[in-house]
Amino acid sequence: MKPLEGVRVLAVEHFGAGPYGTMFLASLGADVLRIENAAAGGDPARRTGPHLLGEDDSQYFQSWNLGKRCIALDLKNDYAKFQELVKDADAVMNNLRGDQPAKLGLDYASLKNINPAIVCVHLSAYGRDNQRAAWPGYDYLMQAEAGLMSLTGEPGAPPSRYGTSIIDCMAGMTAAAALLACLLRAKQTGQGCDADTSLFEVALHQLGYAATWHLNEGDTPERPPRSAHLSLTPVQTFPSADGWMFVMCMTDRFWEVLAREIGRTDLLERFRSHQARLAERAQLTEILDAEFRRRTTAQWLQQLSGKVPVAPVNDLASALANPFVAEIGMVRGAPHPRRPDFRVLASPVKIDGVRPGPAVCKP
Repeated sequence: MKPLEGVRVLAVEHFGAGPYGTMFLASLGADVLRIENAAAGGDPARRTGPHLLGEDDSQYFQSWNLGKRCIALDLKNDYAKFQELVKDADAVMNNLRGDQPAKLGLDYASLKNINPAIVCVHLSAYGRDNQRAAWPGYDYLMQAEAGLMSLTGEPGAPPSRYGTSIIDCMAGMTAAAALLACLLRAKQTGQGCDADTSLFEVALHQLGYAATWHLNEGDTPERPPRSAHLSLTPVQTFPSADGWMFVMCMTDRFWEVLAREIGRTDLLERFRSHQARLAERAQLTEILDAEFRRRTTAQWLQQLSGKVPVAPVNDLASALANPFVAEIGMVRGAPHPRRPDFRVLASPVKIDGVRPGPAVCKP
């Protein structure tokens, strides 16, 4: 039995953030019924290419919506049908603009008389209770305004975003966690509620310790070269004879092991502490570059793996072809009516040692 079997979630959602969170809930057994806007022809993600699965589906759409059911409904003109669905639901989650849930009757005030225990989760761009409530917004905008892009990329290069929609994923997971916490209380007390989060708040929260440093010390970290850690070294990319790898000596102990493994114990006295290594990061990087270039990535991985935190810097194809990915079952078949051989990434969670199998989103 999956842990969320018997839990029903109505999801008024589109594109990425909300769908990612409810997809995670579905993988754990929740019955997620996504409600798409019939007046707009459904979720625009269905028509997002380049890889379509007919006129009303796409690989992009399925990547956010595995394991769900879906219906088309015009909430403005068929609200009574939605109310009927709410009677048997445990939660309603939406990722609309902040001014929309109250207008469409998706908040607790609108639904508590139908189902007092209903949990209403709102994932908007900027929140529902401020001057930006009616603003549209997307992942990359949040990375830009929250300062994340200023910390990403090489020094002197233009600011860079993360390679995928990471804020959508983080916001979706934040909303899912809030939903589960409020659902637990509702099961205990019979009292539902509203729960809010936003893309902007989640993006800002990802600044983490860099924000703490600035708020308390006025410190504004500059982008270090080679994707390096802001304060620990050697924690960065290094060139091998045939590519790149990432080494993470997060502790003095790992640094000592690395120095022994590469045959450079002579470096330990000069660079014994993390403060000493940080003060001469450029010089240490130059020394280690010369050492790592002597052998291939595969040779270094064979020598260092399990002793020092190290990984190859793979491209997308190499990452998915990694034998370890197959060993742990992270790529699974999810037959689609138009693509029987359709494959997707599986859930990153196991329950009692079993990874839930993915399934495509169905009408």
